Amino acid sequence: MAVQLAAVSLVLTTSATRAEAVQVLAQATSVDQVLTNIRNWIMGILGGLTVVFLTIGFVRYIFAGGDPGELQKAKTAWKSAGYGFGGAALAPLIVEIFKGIVGVGP
Repeated sequence: MAVQLAAVSLVLTTSATRAEAVQVLAQATSVDQVLTNIRNWIMGILGGLTVVFLTIGFVRYIFAGGDPGELQKAKTAWKSAGYGFGGAALAPLIVEIFKGIVGVGP
């Protein structure tokens, strides 16, 4: 336990004492790029949540043991995952609509 505390404190103090200048690598230069970045974030978040809901649904289904309530909860999780996949698939369309509203792009 003491070794773990020492290792954690070493990591925390070294990162705090070694403050370096932050260099921004990706900076949006246009509204089009900002909206594209938003689309990418939406798709990534929805994709991740979808995988989580699929996993929860499968675990509930496996451990249901014939319980109708648990089977229904598993199906609900799968429906939520389907909505997540649908949202991730529609994210580019939603961003294109925003681009049309803002007046960016062709």
